[in-house]
Amino acid sequence: MSIDDVGWMSTADAAKRLGITPRTLYRFIDEGQLPAYRFGRVIRLKQSEVDSFIDTCRIEPGTLEHLYPDAVGKE
Repeated sequence: MSIDDVGWMSTADAAKRLGITPRTLYRFIDEGQLPAYRFGRVIRLKQSEVDSFIDTCRIEPGTLEHLYPDAVGKE
């Protein structure tokens, strides 16, 4: 991928793609969970890195048992 092929996203576009508020997006950036780039006063994100972030957030089956402890094993 050359530098010309990089797909840049605004913070608004990235937040919309992730289905989160811009405030949550900025928190992810500030915590180092999602890389972002500052060009002067403008913050941009690489579309490929946003897509990779989505992949890392995938929930594995069987990992949400803590949300319904009374229902586990009762069928």
